[in-house]
Amino acid sequence: MTQRHPAAPATTATPDRAEHRAAGHQADHQAGLQAAGHQAERLAERQADYRAAFNAAHLPMAVIDRTGHIASANQALAGLLGAEPHALAGQCAADLVDLASEARTWQAYQEVLRGRQARLRCTRRLKHPDGHSLWTEITLGPVPGTSDVLLSVADISDRRDLQARLRHLQMHDPVTRLPNRALFFERLSAALEASSYEQGGTGRIGLCYLDLDGFKAVNDTLGHRVGDRLLTAVAKRLTQCADQSGYGRTGGHLVARLGGDEFALLVEESTGTEQLADLARSVLAAVQEPFDLAGQRLSVSASIGVVERAAAGTSATGLMQAADTTLYWAKEDGKARWTLFDPERNAHRMTRQALSSTLRPAVERGEFTLEYQPLVDLESGAVRGVEALVRWNHPQFGTLTPNRFIGIAEEDGSIVQLGRWVLQTACRQARRWQIEQPSDSPVFVSVNVAVRQVWDSDLVGDVAEILAETGLAPQLLQLELTESAVMGSAGRPLQALQALSDMGVRIAIDDFGTGYSNLAYLSRLPVSVLKLDGSFVRGFRYEDGAHPNPADETIVEALVQLAHRLGLTVTAECVETAGQAARLRRVGCDTGQGWLYSRAVAPDAIALIIGRQAAAAAAGAGVSAGVSAGAGVSTGAGADTGQPEGPAPHPPV
Repeated sequence: MTQRHPAAPATTATPDRAEHRAAGHQADHQAGLQAAGHQAERLAERQADYRAAFNAAHLPMAVIDRTGHIASANQALAGLLGAEPHALAGQCAADLVDLASEARTWQAYQEVLRGRQARLRCTRRLKHPDGHSLWTEITLGPVPGTSDVLLSVADISDRRDLQARLRHLQMHDPVTRLPNRALFFERLSAALEASSYEQGGTGRIGLCYLDLDGFKAVNDTLGHRVGDRLLTAVAKRLTQCADQSGYGRTGGHLVARLGGDEFALLVEESTGTEQLADLARSVLAAVQEPFDLAGQRLSVSASIGVVERAAAGTSATGLMQAADTTLYWAKEDGKARWTLFDPERNAHRMTRQALSSTLRPAVERGEFTLEYQPLVDLESGAVRGVEALVRWNHPQFGTLTPNRFIGIAEEDGSIVQLGRWVLQTACRQARRWQIEQPSDSPVFVSVNVAVRQVWDSDLVGDVAEILAETGLAPQLLQLELTESAVMGSAGRPLQALQALSDMGVRIAIDDFGTGYSNLAYLSRLPVSVLKLDGSFVRGFRYEDGAHPNPADETIVEALVQLAHRLGLTVTAECVETAGQAARLRRVGCDTGQGWLYSRAVAPDAIALIIGRQAAAAAAGAGVSAGVSAGAGVSTGAGADTGQPEGPAPHPPV
């Protein structure tokens, strides 16, 4: 029989336990309410503190709602704007602090109100209730936990004033108190930029660029203190000139010191070159008036470069380059003057610069060639020698004669490299003629030498090496130096000339009579030939109604006699007519050179002359074999053709 166990009794809550649980819930609820009350009290206290701090803050502030209107403003802002705080409530914040005057600022302000931009900071100039203006820095940012925006306005007037004073010191010369180079270029650039979009003006700009003549001597002799006083006095006069002419700083134009003794007068919206010329004249006259400086009476002058042009297409750099070039011209032309920019003259300068930059490589590229002009015996008409004249076949400017580039080569030193090439080429050609046309009296070659070749190279060594290389006898080489280079030679140049003469090389003085003409040197220099300058020979002309100068013939005759007494031969340059040749022959001149006989020609043409001369000599023709007066060569040059080739104004290599 299965035994049944009694079931366990069901569990049920007793009334005491339920009541206890309900009491616990009620206590927790009351504690929560008390905590919330305390938190609300603390939040209210903080809000009161924030409000008190907001109202008491010295920084002007306002709370702005999303519509851009002021919800509340503190006392500092109210005082700044000359109103009561409650009167500002509801007003448009942008109007009060001028946020709508600039499109970019207004757009950024709208983005801050919409919550799309976190912060905005800008600078505004506001009007204070007492009438003065003040600079402020406006800052806007979100108020945490709300949709409002906090506006603050900081007075930065003192900082702006300090910045302005520092900028003034930075942009003005401490000696003359004039605007300095930095401010000048800032104004110049702004003027050129403004002219591109402004209407109603002339659209032109002018500049007087001034440099005091001899200012360094004032500093060196009287000291920098007097020099500074002079600069200050000059600055005052320049400003007065600008003011009297209507170009002062109040008129939108500028007088500036660019550094040292350089000043500039900038004329915006100029009316033409005459306006700038008038200003330059008045400035020059003002500067030339004597200065009384602490008991010192000083007189100075100035050189002024004047540029006036259309502003469109002009850069600050280009304008200053033109002014600087023109100032250089004024000094080069004699100082104490003003010079107007000349585009044609500037083009010549630019061409000269282009030649200078390409001259040295041109020797290596083989762009130079030699032509030769005969030196004719005036008695027999035979060709005794030739002068080598260099030509530059420039790829851009065509064939250039020596006077276009020899001066440049002497300045930059490339004359040494070019001169050696000319010497080597001429000697090689002379030897070739000698081999191809054997003669008892071979033609010599005359080569021009610059004095810098004597100083900057081993001329004696170069000549010896080239003669040995080409096989040309030293007696068939003549070196020409200008009178100004030879006269006064001492030390190394004189030693070099003596060594060359001892070697057998002939030394000629070119353009004699135009330089020092120191006759005492002739007895001491190792010279064998005098080449009379063409200016004397031109005085011999009777043809074409020309009236000869009797003094020229007298001078030439005396020089020829003197040279012969010293054992020298004489060559006349620039012989153009048969009449000139006859008179030169009559006074005893030995050889002549010029267009009467031939222009400078290619080596093949000289070879033909030598060949005809040799053939005629073999046949006993004598004079008819040479380049007799009027015979010329195949160049078409005759007695009345053009100007003589002769030596160039600068010594041709």
